[in-house]
Amino acid sequence: MSQATANSPIRIAVLTSGGDAQGMNAAVRAVVRTALTRGADVFVIFEGYQGMIDGGDGIRQFHWDDVGAILGKGGTVIGTFRSQEFRERPGRLKAAHNLIKLGIDRLIVIGGDGSLSGLDVFREEWPGLVDDLKRDGQITAEQAIAHPVLMIAGLVGSIDNDLVGTDSTIGADSSLHRIVDAIDAIASTAASHQRSFVVEVMGRHCGYLPLMAAVAGGCDYVLIPEDPPAPGWEEDMCAQLRRGREAGRRESIVVVAEGACDREGKPITSVYVRDTIARINKEDARVTILGHVQRGGQPSAFDRWASTWLGYAAAEQLLNATPDSPGMVLGMRGAEVVRLPLMDAVRATRRVPALIEEGKYDEAMSLRSAGFTEMTQIFEELAHPDRVEVPDDSPRIAILHAGGLAPGMNTATRAAVRLGIARGFKMLGVRNGFNGLLRNEVEELAWEDVEGWTGEGGADLGLRRDVPPMSDYYAISRALEENRIDGLLVIGGWNAYIAAYQIQSEAERYPGFRIPVVCIPASIDNNLPGSDQAIGADTALNEIVDDIDRIKQSGAATTRCFVIETMGRQCGYLALMGGLAGGAERIYLNEDGITLDQLNQDVQWLRHSFENGRRLFVAVRSEMASEAYTSDFLERLFDGESHGLYDVRMNIIGHVQQGGAPSPADRLLATRMASHGLSVLQDELAAREPKSWFIGLRNSEISARPLAHMQEQVDLGHRRPRHQWWMKLRPVAAAVNSEPDE
Repeated sequence: MSQATANSPIRIAVLTSGGDAQGMNAAVRAVVRTALTRGADVFVIFEGYQGMIDGGDGIRQFHWDDVGAILGKGGTVIGTFRSQEFRERPGRLKAAHNLIKLGIDRLIVIGGDGSLSGLDVFREEWPGLVDDLKRDGQITAEQAIAHPVLMIAGLVGSIDNDLVGTDSTIGADSSLHRIVDAIDAIASTAASHQRSFVVEVMGRHCGYLPLMAAVAGGCDYVLIPEDPPAPGWEEDMCAQLRRGREAGRRESIVVVAEGACDREGKPITSVYVRDTIARINKEDARVTILGHVQRGGQPSAFDRWASTWLGYAAAEQLLNATPDSPGMVLGMRGAEVVRLPLMDAVRATRRVPALIEEGKYDEAMSLRSAGFTEMTQIFEELAHPDRVEVPDDSPRIAILHAGGLAPGMNTATRAAVRLGIARGFKMLGVRNGFNGLLRNEVEELAWEDVEGWTGEGGADLGLRRDVPPMSDYYAISRALEENRIDGLLVIGGWNAYIAAYQIQSEAERYPGFRIPVVCIPASIDNNLPGSDQAIGADTALNEIVDDIDRIKQSGAATTRCFVIETMGRQCGYLALMGGLAGGAERIYLNEDGITLDQLNQDVQWLRHSFENGRRLFVAVRSEMASEAYTSDFLERLFDGESHGLYDVRMNIIGHVQQGGAPSPADRLLATRMASHGLSVLQDELAAREPKSWFIGLRNSEISARPLAHMQEQVDLGHRRPRHQWWMKLRPVAAAVNSEPDE
């Protein structure tokens, strides 16, 4: 092991501790490569804190290729261990000695609240540990002077998603994928036998996984720690299951958190729930305990790019740290990396279980994210609606799809229909977009009409990309009047927004247009104004990352360069995020353009890399990155300059990006968007002069902006927003995917 000298670069170390979580490897990879890109030395500590105590091969210096194949792996390849020895001062003294011997005084820990608490104790004790080591002659006075403090950063790896102050922790999204996939599979067999299932998921003190899985899986009932059911819940649950069957549902699914209790603190087990259903409803019920499958498997696209961003940010923070820098924990809040005082965050996180135990459930809920609280209310509306039918004279809300297809459109429609009915609206569906409205293809949608739509891909209402010409405005206005439509919910992409904007701007001329319109963003391109994320983009991104994984695997036995083309038109979201999450060495975007000088540099770098042993290279290109330098051109250019070092293949991923079942994140986003859109329409229907709006997710909150001002926020020529938050991840991709020239 190399020793530190007075002229050594900055040295940092990283370890994983506590329970494993998908995405930990992506974070480790990002820490290592970011530090190397910045000229630092990086050490990886194996088996958590125990490796730091044991020293030797437990602490190893890492280089670029040492993390080359771990981005898409589950678990943690550097191991994790719940070290009892580190809980005692003698163990921490050994750990400090082993770090100082290697010149390391900057440490990143990826783990849960227990691991981060241990990190804070280690930091607090460090000066005293250094003094003891110097006094005992284990380190020199020079070493003690060189390493007076320990600079730290924490990342939360926890599938429970329980860190207070953030929206998501490393592993939570992947775990939700596992659970929702299981619920989707269980639903089909349950429906075949008209059977009830009780699904137990992890969540000892946090109900995130069971609650979100229940919403995303279209389940009937959920039991979570933060919101225990009221006395008599057994009868209520069974009545809800019976109502579902009476409405035509063939299966019933109840989701139970492993830490669920009633309001007296008595545990509610999945077996008890099963027996209760059998006793009251007189039907056979089955239990499925998902267990550790929730921790396993490959990380989702989100857990790859978000964990990469977090690892990059943590490395940057430590590289810029000073002895006076406070210990921070980094997490995701909306589309931002946030930094929280480490122990403040840990104390707040530990406060939630204490509040639950004290019966202070409202306080416990208040510490959860806004999305968690909102989803609790939405699920309550769906599970316990005030009504499932409405009078004929109720306000009439129509749902219409337009633009390109996006996975999650059906989810949004189901949520809008059922929440709309529960709130007293008559819900209508318009078939085939604005063209269908012209042809009077409008029908009432009842509660049971959208049964099973939560996890279905496609758009059962149909859609069209066309923006209606002005010559159709009169007919559209008449159709709105004849169908007595009081408000319009438009779920779609760019052309949907343009059409809605033009219609509201013509309200003075056409009486039928004098109704409130709300646009909900649904586009895999993620190119709509006012929203960090559009419905469908996460599903498409997961498809792209899965395809990149398979394409790379196909070339693993040879030396090969791949040029992979994604959708996105003139918005590079899918290309950049797919390339970042898929580990692409080069990413070409319309926002940046492609130049001949750049391609010349890339060809030279590519040839040099293969001459030095590289076996695989991936370039991801957005479909309209350049009119001149197409994907076919790049394939022929790279092949022509290969000189036999490698061969080249091109892959255009195509329309599979629009297909398939929506991801859990898209199902949840669609449900939140539909709920908020209905709330906006409800307010506007009560207004003297109703306005039209487009809604979106910004800073973790759903908010609305006036449709009349939409053009101020968009680049019409390029069909994308003026501000695109994800562009700030370009330096991250460059730091972790593109090895610096030697």
